[in-house]
Amino acid sequence: MIEIDTVGGLGSITVDTQQYRGHPPEYWAEKATERICGISENAAPHIKQQAEAFRLSIYNTILYYIKQSINSERCTMKNILAKQGHDDLAKILTEIK
Repeated sequence: MIEIDTVGGLGSITVDTQQYRGHPPEYWAEKATERICGISENAAPHIKQQAEAFRLSIYNTILYYIKQSINSERCTMKNILAKQGHDDLAKILTEIK
């Protein structure tokens, strides 16, 4: 008989869902910001205030580039569809916001 003792844990697991769409850029910017910039609850108030300002700056930078990436991908897809003769689909893609 073989016995194996293991100790392990997965930590905290969360599931975030949306109905009939994917997550918006703001969701992904927040997730990236959380991974990059954590703020200690025990930090001095002036340090915490500086960290919050830095965190907001990181969030806004990430959000900006995510939105730029989305626009760039849409442009690429629109041009591919138009090049393949699918002007109707390219026009629909252009109108999606």
